[in-house]
Amino acid sequence: MQAAFDEARLAAARGEAPIGAVVAQGGAILARAGNRTLETNDPTAHAEILALRAAAAKLGTPRLIDCDLYVTLEPCPMCAGAIAHARVRRLYYGAADEKGGAVDSGVRLFRQPTCHHAPEVYGGIREAEAGAMLKAFFAALR
Repeated sequence: MQAAFDEARLAAARGEAPIGAVVAQGGAILARAGNRTLETNDPTAHAEILALRAAAAKLGTPRLIDCDLYVTLEPCPMCAGAIAHARVRRLYYGAADEKGGAVDSGVRLFRQPTCHHAPEVYGGIREAEAGAMLKAFFAALR
Protein backbone atom coordinates (compact mmCIF):
# COMPACT_ATOMS: atom_id res chain seq x y z
CA MET A 1 0.00 0.00 0.00
CA GLN A 2 2.94 2.30 0.59
CA ALA A 3 3.79 2.21 -3.12
CA ALA A 4 0.21 3.25 -3.95
CA PHE A 5 0.56 6.22 -1.60
CA ASP A 6 3.86 7.11 -3.26
CA GLU A 7 2.11 7.11 -6.65
CA ALA A 8 -0.69 9.27 -5.24
CA ARG A 9 1.84 11.84 -4.05
CA LEU A 10 3.51 11.86 -7.47
CA ALA A 11 0.10 12.38 -9.10
CA ALA A 12 -0.60 15.34 -6.81
CA ALA A 13 2.80 16.84 -7.70
CA ARG A 14 1.71 16.70 -11.38
CA GLY A 15 -1.53 18.49 -10.50
CA GLU A 16 -3.62 15.33 -10.75
CA ALA A 17 -6.01 14.03 -8.12
CA PRO A 18 -3.81 12.20 -5.60
CA ILE A 19 -4.82 8.63 -6.31
CA GLY A 20 -2.32 5.83 -6.71
CA ALA A 21 -2.59 2.16 -7.56
CA VAL A 22 -0.32 -0.86 -7.52
CA VAL A 23 -0.78 -4.37 -8.92
CA ALA A 24 1.17 -7.04 -7.06
CA GLN A 25 1.65 -10.75 -7.57
CA GLY A 26 3.29 -12.99 -5.01
CA GLY A 27 4.46 -9.99 -3.02
CA ALA A 28 6.22 -8.38 -6.01
CA ILE A 29 5.00 -5.19 -7.66
CA LEU A 30 4.10 -5.76 -11.31
CA ALA A 31 2.81 -2.28 -12.09
CA ARG A 32 2.21 1.06 -10.41
CA ALA A 33 0.49 4.23 -11.52
CA GLY A 34 -1.07 7.47 -10.44
CA ASN A 35 -3.91 9.40 -12.03
CA ARG A 36 -3.04 10.98 -15.40
CA THR A 37 -6.43 12.17 -16.68
CA LEU A 38 -5.39 15.83 -17.01
CA GLU A 39 -1.93 15.14 -18.38
CA THR A 40 -3.25 12.82 -21.10
CA ASN A 41 -6.67 14.43 -21.66
CA ASP A 42 -8.03 10.94 -21.13
CA PRO A 43 -11.02 10.46 -18.81
CA THR A 44 -10.13 6.77 -18.45
CA ALA A 45 -6.56 7.40 -17.22
CA HIS A 46 -7.40 6.58 -13.60
CA ALA A 47 -4.60 5.07 -11.54
CA GLU A 48 -6.33 1.68 -11.39
CA ILE A 49 -6.86 1.46 -15.15
CA LEU A 50 -3.26 2.43 -15.90
CA ALA A 51 -1.88 -0.07 -13.38
CA LEU A 52 -4.15 -2.88 -14.64
CA ARG A 53 -3.13 -2.19 -18.25
CA ALA A 54 0.57 -2.22 -17.38
CA ALA A 55 0.29 -5.42 -15.34
CA ALA A 56 -1.66 -7.19 -18.10
CA ALA A 57 0.93 -6.12 -20.67
CA LYS A 58 3.77 -7.31 -18.45
CA LEU A 59 2.14 -10.71 -17.90
CA GLY A 60 0.93 -11.00 -21.49
CA THR A 61 -2.64 -11.76 -20.46
CA PRO A 62 -5.81 -9.79 -19.76
CA ARG A 63 -6.50 -11.99 -16.72
CA LEU A 64 -4.79 -10.97 -13.50
CA ILE A 65 -6.10 -13.99 -11.59
CA ASP A 66 -3.31 -14.27 -9.01
CA CYS A 67 -2.88 -10.51 -8.62
CA ASP A 68 -3.88 -8.04 -5.95
CA LEU A 69 -4.70 -4.37 -6.50
CA TYR A 70 -3.87 -1.70 -3.93
CA VAL A 71 -5.45 1.73 -4.44
CA THR A 72 -5.69 4.78 -2.22
CA LEU A 73 -9.36 5.52 -3.00
CA GLU A 74 -12.39 3.27 -3.42
CA PRO A 75 -12.67 2.54 -7.16
CA CYS A 76 -15.31 4.23 -9.30
CA PRO A 77 -17.75 2.24 -11.49
CA MET A 78 -15.38 2.26 -14.47
CA CYS A 79 -12.45 0.99 -12.43
CA ALA A 80 -14.56 -1.57 -10.55
CA GLY A 81 -15.71 -2.92 -13.92
CA ALA A 82 -12.11 -3.19 -15.10
CA ILE A 83 -11.14 -4.96 -11.86
CA ALA A 84 -13.92 -7.51 -12.43
CA HIS A 85 -12.96 -8.04 -16.08
CA ALA A 86 -9.30 -8.49 -15.13
CA ARG A 87 -10.30 -11.09 -12.52
CA VAL A 88 -8.19 -9.41 -9.82
CA ARG A 89 -7.94 -11.71 -6.79
CA ARG A 90 -8.00 -9.10 -4.01
CA LEU A 91 -8.70 -5.39 -3.84
CA TYR A 92 -7.28 -3.28 -1.02
CA TYR A 93 -8.33 0.37 -0.88
CA GLY A 94 -7.78 3.33 1.40
CA ALA A 95 -10.51 5.94 1.68
CA ALA A 96 -14.15 5.26 0.90
CA ASP A 97 -15.67 7.41 -1.85
CA GLU A 98 -19.30 7.98 -0.93
CA LYS A 99 -19.93 10.13 -4.04
CA GLY A 100 -18.06 8.22 -6.72
CA GLY A 101 -17.19 4.82 -5.30
CA ALA A 102 -18.69 1.62 -6.65
CA VAL A 103 -17.37 -1.08 -4.32
CA ASP A 104 -18.81 -0.43 -0.87
CA SER A 105 -20.56 2.80 -1.88
CA GLY A 106 -22.87 3.69 -4.76
CA VAL A 107 -23.75 0.82 -7.09
CA ARG A 108 -21.71 -1.76 -5.14
CA LEU A 109 -20.80 -3.40 -8.42
CA PHE A 110 -19.29 -6.58 -7.02
CA ARG A 111 -22.55 -7.40 -5.23
CA GLN A 112 -24.66 -7.20 -8.40
CA PRO A 113 -25.89 -10.45 -9.94
CA THR A 114 -24.61 -9.28 -13.34
CA CYS A 115 -21.04 -8.98 -12.07
CA HIS A 116 -19.18 -12.04 -13.34
CA HIS A 117 -16.22 -11.77 -10.95
CA ALA A 118 -15.86 -10.21 -7.53
CA PRO A 119 -12.48 -9.92 -5.84
CA GLU A 120 -12.03 -10.20 -2.11
CA VAL A 121 -12.34 -6.60 -0.88
CA TYR A 122 -10.55 -4.96 2.04
CA GLY A 123 -11.39 -1.30 2.50
CA GLY A 124 -10.26 1.34 4.95
CA ILE A 125 -6.53 0.61 4.67
CA ARG A 126 -4.81 3.78 5.96
CA GLU A 127 -8.14 5.50 5.38
CA ALA A 128 -7.40 8.62 7.43
CA GLU A 129 -4.14 9.24 5.58
CA ALA A 130 -5.77 8.75 2.17
CA GLY A 131 -8.69 10.99 3.06
CA ALA A 132 -6.43 13.72 4.41
CA MET A 133 -4.33 13.67 1.23
CA LEU A 134 -7.42 14.07 -0.96
CA LYS A 135 -8.96 16.80 1.24
CA ALA A 136 -5.73 18.80 1.28
CA PHE A 137 -5.35 18.54 -2.49
CA PHE A 138 -8.89 19.71 -3.25
CA ALA A 139 -8.79 22.43 -0.57
CA ALA A 140 -5.69 23.87 -2.25
CA LEU A 141 -7.58 24.05 -5.57
CA ARG A 142 -10.31 26.22 -4.05
